[in-house]
Amino acid sequence: MEMQERLHSYEQVISVEKKEMFNEYRALLLEYNQKYNLTAITEEKEVFYKHFLDSLAGGFLFKEHATVAEIGSGAGFPSIPLKILREDLSFSLFESVGKKCEFLNVIVDKLQLKRMNIYNIRAEDASRDGRYREKFDHATARAVARMNTLSEYCLPFVKIGGSFIAYKGEGKGEIEEAKSAYKALGGKIKTVIEYALPENYGERTLAVIEKVRQTPNKYPRGQGKERKNPL
Repeated sequence: MEMQERLHSYEQVISVEKKEMFNEYRALLLEYNQKYNLTAITEEKEVFYKHFLDSLAGGFLFKEHATVAEIGSGAGFPSIPLKILREDLSFSLFESVGKKCEFLNVIVDKLQLKRMNIYNIRAEDASRDGRYREKFDHATARAVARMNTLSEYCLPFVKIGGSFIAYKGEGKGEIEEAKSAYKALGGKIKTVIEYALPENYGERTLAVIEKVRQTPNKYPRGQGKERKNPL
């Protein structure tokens, strides 16, 4: 199926099949945004395309009944829309800001989403914990950091044979420049998918980084080195 066909089918999920859930999600997002500053995107069509549809765009890349670690969950993109689309997926959301975790707990409770674990912890600390390190089929993140930094946060969560699925803007150059980072962390590029959101809402890229070897114990380095001195 072509990407534009997929996007059209996902639009139907948001506006028809799961309309009530997405409407409730948007209402809660706007309500809590006033006190928690969750997103700068609040206009209805912008939320539809830039948050909901963009989150669903990678829905077909996650294997059936997969366990997924989301790094830097924020207001729950892409994890919450993906969970509404794919009830079979199990998510662990890692978010360092307490107020954002409070909001995520509200959403999970109100929408009655199952197998959603929310952790108020920094990714670099969580990925050093044996309960989470290399325990997930996939890791995912959207708009958190550049690809070389983001890979160091995400790939340590992924088991060998799994993948890191990154949601980026027009990021093909950024994805290529991070090849040395993937190699150091035990990953390699599997596929890169470029697409455009409808109605000129922006160019986007999905990158799938396959985990082919164990991540060396020294990664992530912590103390902000992932951002200050990217691989």
